[in-house]
Amino acid sequence: MNKNKNSGNELAVKEHLLSGQPITGLEAMIFFGVRTLTAAITRLRKDGWIVKTRRLPFAAVIKRINDYAVLKPPNNLPIREIQLTEYWLSK
Repeated sequence: MNKNKNSGNELAVKEHLLSGQPITGLEAMIFFGVRTLTAAITRLRKDGWIVKTRRLPFAAVIKRINDYAVLKPPNNLPIREIQLTEYWLSK
C-alpha cells in the first residue's frame, strides 16, 4: 500500500517545479491539493533536488493566483505585510 496519500498531488507539484515555475504553500493547496508543501519539499531535497527559497509579499502571490483563479482576500488583511515562502528548483 502507498504510504504517501498525496503522491499524485506531490508529483504535480514536482512537475510544476521542473517546468521552471516557483510555488508557495498557498498555490500548492489551491492548484494541486497539497496541504503541506514543506513535506513535499523535504522529500524533494532528500531525493537530491536543490530547492531554493525566498520570501515574497502575499499580494504578489495573490496576483499570480489570479492569473488562473479568483482569490479575493478580506479588505482588512494586510496583504503587503504578510510574507510567504516561495520555492523553486535550482539548476
